[in-house]
Amino acid sequence: MLQTTIAKEVTNVGIGLHKGSAIKIKFSPLGANSGVVFHRTDINKFYEANYKSVINTQMATVIGDKDGYISTIEHLMSAVSSYGIDNLLISIDANEAPVLDGSAAGFCAMLDEAGIKQLDAKKQIFVVKKEIKVQEGDKFASLSPTNTPTYDFTINFKHPSINTQNYIYKANKQNFINEIASARTFGFLKDVEYLKSKGLALGGSLENAVVLDDNGILNPEGLRFSNEFVRHKILDAIGDLYMLGKATFANYKAYASSHDLNHKLTIELLNNPNSYELVTLSDDTNKDLLKAFTLNF
Repeated sequence: MLQTTIAKEVTNVGIGLHKGSAIKIKFSPLGANSGVVFHRTDINKFYEANYKSVINTQMATVIGDKDGYISTIEHLMSAVSSYGIDNLLISIDANEAPVLDGSAAGFCAMLDEAGIKQLDAKKQIFVVKKEIKVQEGDKFASLSPTNTPTYDFTINFKHPSINTQNYIYKANKQNFINEIASARTFGFLKDVEYLKSKGLALGGSLENAVVLDDNGILNPEGLRFSNEFVRHKILDAIGDLYMLGKATFANYKAYASSHDLNHKLTIELLNNPNSYELVTLSDDTNKDLLKAFTLNF
C-alpha cells in the first residue's frame, strides 16, 4: 500500500475561533516521507504535525516553538487522517487554523476538491500489540490491539442536553464522512462570555459551534445528530492521535478524555516500544492486516 498526498493545490478562507479575523489556508502536495507540515506564511515558520511539535493541549492541540505557534489544528488533522493522507503542506497566514463551521466537514470538502495521489513509497502504520492506558481520576484514554479499528468514547456532562453519551465509531473514510466529520465543537455560554472578556473566542458564534446555556441549546437549527457532542469528541481524538505522525491501527477507548489526555496517550505509546510495531504495508505484510487496513480507506 502506497503513501499518498493530494493531487492539486486548494485554498479556502475562514474565521479564526479566537482572534475572529479572516484566515487563508492552502493545501499543497508534498513528496513521500515528508509527513504533514504546517507553514505559518506570515512569519515564514514550518512546523511538523507530530507529537514533538505539540506545545499546548489545554483548550486545543497547539504546535509551535519559541518563535510562534498554530492553534486548533485537531479538526483539520482529523480530516487528513481519515482520508489517509500521509504527506501534505498546510499553509496558514495566522496563529490558528480557521474554524469554518466548527467541524471537519469544510476540510473534507477541500480534500475532495484536491483529490488524492499515490506516491512511490510504501505506507507505514503503528500497529498496537499491547494495551496502553493513561488515566487521571475517572478520566481515561486507551489503545488496544484489534482487527477492526474503532473509537469508543463516553462523555458525561451535568447538562440536560448532554448527560451521558456513548458512541462507537468503526474507523474508515466513508464512516468518517457520514458519522463524524460534520459534528461541531460545542461550548457553554458562560465560558464563551468569559473567554471573550479575555480576548479569546472572538470568532465564536452560533455559525461555528453548538452553544448551550444552563437550560438548553441556543442554536436555532438544533443538533445535526442527537449525540453530536460525543461524536465531536471522537473527531477531536482522531486528529489528536494523528499527531503520532502515522496512522494507528488500534481500538481507542475513552471516558471524558481531552486533548491533553490524548496527547499523553501518544507519548505513553511511544515510551513503551513493546506495545506497538511500526509496520510497512508491502506485499509481504500480514495479509489479514493489509486487508483490514485497506478496507479502512
